[in-house]
Amino acid sequence: MTVLKANNYMLTLAEDPLALEEIVVSGTRWSQGSANLPSRISSISNRDMALQNPQTAADLLGASGDVFIQKSQQGGGSPMIRGFSTNRLLYAVDGIRMNTAIFRSGNLQNVISLDPFATEQTEVLFGPGSVIYGSDAIGGVMSFQTLTPQLASNGRTFTSGKAVARYASANKENTFHFDVNAGWKKWALVTSFSSNDFGDLKMGKHGPAEYLRPFYVNRQDSVDVIVTNDDPLIQRPSGYSQINVMQKVRFVPSKAWDIQLGLHYSTTSEYSRYDRHVRYRNGLPRYGEWSYGPQMWNMTNLSVTHKQANALYNQLAIRLAHQGFEESRISRDINRPSRETRIEAVQAYSANFDFVKALQIGTLFYGLEFVSDDVTSTGINENIATGVRGAGPARYPQATWASYAAYANYQHTLSEKTTLQVGARYNQFMLDATFDTSFYPFPFTTAEVNKGALTGSTGLVSKISNHFILSVNGSTGFRSPNVDDLGKVFDSADGAVTIPNPDLESEYAYNGEISLVKVFGTRVKTDLTAYYTMLENAMVRRDFLLNGEDSIVYDGELSKVEAIQNAAVATVFGLQANIEIKLSEEFMLSSKFNYQKGEEELDDGTTSPSRHAAPWFGLTRLTYNTKHVTMQFYAQYSGERKFSDLPQEEQGKPEIYAKDENGDPYSPGWYTLNFKANYQANDKIIIGAGLENITDKRYRPYSSGIVAPGRNMVISLTVKF
Repeated sequence: MTVLKANNYMLTLAEDPLALEEIVVSGTRWSQGSANLPSRISSISNRDMALQNPQTAADLLGASGDVFIQKSQQGGGSPMIRGFSTNRLLYAVDGIRMNTAIFRSGNLQNVISLDPFATEQTEVLFGPGSVIYGSDAIGGVMSFQTLTPQLASNGRTFTSGKAVARYASANKENTFHFDVNAGWKKWALVTSFSSNDFGDLKMGKHGPAEYLRPFYVNRQDSVDVIVTNDDPLIQRPSGYSQINVMQKVRFVPSKAWDIQLGLHYSTTSEYSRYDRHVRYRNGLPRYGEWSYGPQMWNMTNLSVTHKQANALYNQLAIRLAHQGFEESRISRDINRPSRETRIEAVQAYSANFDFVKALQIGTLFYGLEFVSDDVTSTGINENIATGVRGAGPARYPQATWASYAAYANYQHTLSEKTTLQVGARYNQFMLDATFDTSFYPFPFTTAEVNKGALTGSTGLVSKISNHFILSVNGSTGFRSPNVDDLGKVFDSADGAVTIPNPDLESEYAYNGEISLVKVFGTRVKTDLTAYYTMLENAMVRRDFLLNGEDSIVYDGELSKVEAIQNAAVATVFGLQANIEIKLSEEFMLSSKFNYQKGEEELDDGTTSPSRHAAPWFGLTRLTYNTKHVTMQFYAQYSGERKFSDLPQEEQGKPEIYAKDENGDPYSPGWYTLNFKANYQANDKIIIGAGLENITDKRYRPYSSGIVAPGRNMVISLTVKF
């Protein structure tokens, strides 16, 4: 009592870094302890984000050590989780599904539309999450919780905020961010704004010569000129800029009700797809230009939460949302006047009704979901010499994709130490598409899909002791064919074109895993998960026929016809390991390691390594933390992928790989040494500094089209108010 009195009766709570349980929302859409969930979940806190200072949301996920990030260009980032990627992973923002009907099997960069500065918690749920999240949640779910407006706790007006300025040397980044919160007794609002400007990215000095950029294409006097690069370490063109704006309003009329309205907007500049700029034909660049137009995303979402026990629920959450997406592709072969522009827009509408009902010996989570996507696709052909523009073939048909679902997840307390969780979801999905046959003679003009999918999960969590948890989980996931699968037309590779296939069906995943979490004394925590996933009826690109012909003329070139088909079985198994060691009150050592091996069936019945099963990778950190100073020295690393271990599809992309002693493409292993520090000068000012890739390694993460940054100095200043 004497000590408490001397401290003005104030207690300071310190987070236990070795705690077995943390509060997560991604497992059921509701806050609950992770120790009661059979699925593995990884969280990235605000503190981690502040120290790592990620440039994009993709970099934020990569800094977790649990997610492998592929990049085709600097303005991108395609996560790989447990051997799956792209449209076999699901993104959720404030509980709203971000995936649309044009999320493709090729690498995706939609995650960069999210602003790390406006994110207060990021979680990754590993394995199928289709019971809660529906189609696409096969490899995992990435859940982003944006800033929540804070009310005044003392009845007075509460204001807070921060301004951040950041510079990074590898791409001459200039970033500015501010957010401000104003809160009253029942009302609160938060405003967030971020502006990023990234120059051309510089690679490291020490590594494969194949990665260098000796020349690039520049348009001069109406002619494409191959220009010698004055610094082959600079990847030209790769720079871009981005703006993110968020406005949220919160109204809490009583303890039972919480109403929030969110407005989100993100846009990039036009930016080059770098991997296409290093694609060559007869030893010379194939393209005079290949870029993505501005990637735009906006979301308006209304959430209403009611917490009051009644016959139907103890808690209710209603989420209504509208999202708008727009992206485009602009390409032109070198010294050809014909420029092709393809523009895609999606209007996505969704409604989620989620309930929690406390029962005598368990808890029931259940809900309904409605999703509708309207897809508009436009093609424009332009002669840049004459300025004449005309209609061109669209990438997609004009289409509507819809999903209607009901789910239930029951958590049953078998004993004080054992919890059983059982869940099921029924999903009806529909797709209506109308094809334009004026450019290609498809033997159909419309396509309709109206089918259902049933998925489920069963998991058991046993708290063997206060320091030891064992969990086992079996789950299924599905992905319904979307507009990209069923209806796109694009050049999948040199001399090949992918065309629509209206006969697609859903693919299904079957997953089993076992996890052990053990705390040894007060110093060491270990976490190990082993898993196996089988994907049946997998949608893959295979040779196809159009009106009995195996080739058509596409973009002036005779091209082999391919289409997405249900033609394969794929398997993935792997291990995820984590260890945390509390060396002292100030020092913490942690390490994460991920190993996955995947195979997929080829057209001839043989198998190939899965394209999205990354090589083993990991992250080891030594962290020093005091009241005013946080410092971290860490190593990030990934294994080699030999030519014989490259997926068949990747073997045909020599432009993005190094060459082995036989001249074959392969992906070398790599590691980086890095240092980050934050110094809190006072309650208002935080100075951040870091040196990434200290040894200036030149490396290209597996399957990436752009080389990773070389030595990179990061400096930031945060002012709180």
